[in-house]
Amino acid sequence: MTSNHTDCHYCLQSLCGRKYALRKENAYCIPCYDSLFANPCEECKQPIECDSRDLAYKGRHWHDRCFRCAKCSRSLVEKPFAAKDELLLCTECYSDEYSSKCFHCQKTIMPGSRKMEFKGSSWHESCFVCQYCRQPLGTKPLITKDKENYCLSCFEKQFAHHCYSCKKVITSGGVTYDDQPWHTECFVCAGCETPLVGQRFISKDEYPYCVDCFGKLYAKKCASCKTPITALGSAKFISFEERQWHGECFNCAKCSVSLVGQGFLTQQDDIFCHECGSA
Repeated sequence: MTSNHTDCHYCLQSLCGRKYALRKENAYCIPCYDSLFANPCEECKQPIECDSRDLAYKGRHWHDRCFRCAKCSRSLVEKPFAAKDELLLCTECYSDEYSSKCFHCQKTIMPGSRKMEFKGSSWHESCFVCQYCRQPLGTKPLITKDKENYCLSCFEKQFAHHCYSCKKVITSGGVTYDDQPWHTECFVCAGCETPLVGQRFISKDEYPYCVDCFGKLYAKKCASCKTPITALGSAKFISFEERQWHGECFNCAKCSVSLVGQGFLTQQDDIFCHECGSA
């Protein structure tokens, strides 16, 4: 081969007056170039000759005329397309077959457009907005109610309850007591601040107290055992002359017989049945 490409690098025939192609600075006649280097078309399996445009996508090649949608056969040359299972599809066919539907408007989310996903559903970016103020939610914190999404500000304005104790918004969970909402962490004994969720408690002036604190602060003391009389103790209690007893403590001071529903006598701070009191 001469430096001015007068002969085909492969068959050595003269290139004078003939078309030729260059590859790595070597000249080839067209037949030799096509047989040695032409890519096979993915569609028709024929070589893509030197005088044809070679359209390539992810290592595969097509003739101009073969670069078409696998479903509707429309040309994809210089048009947007999508690939699925090694098939090329126009955007319309791809959308009909595979694209997600917007949860809000139920229209197809076209390939190439931005898609928002939340709780297993998809939205157009323009549809993923606060139900109240209609501002885009994007990746901002949000709260869902009745299948609608709200930014935190709008949710608080429209739906949120405020804790009876700290007055701040309750965004999730919480406790309802005496028709008032509370944060779980705020529902504590008004005396010792022990958490009361799942525990026994007693109300006083609209605030809850654990049994111990209520007994110490407010409950009457049994004249016999000196422990507080609360609603969580015995169902019965007896009151006489500004003194109170648990039902099970209202017994004769001498023979210990129960005096509940019975006549009794008093002597100083003690109570007696008629028999012991008369002796």
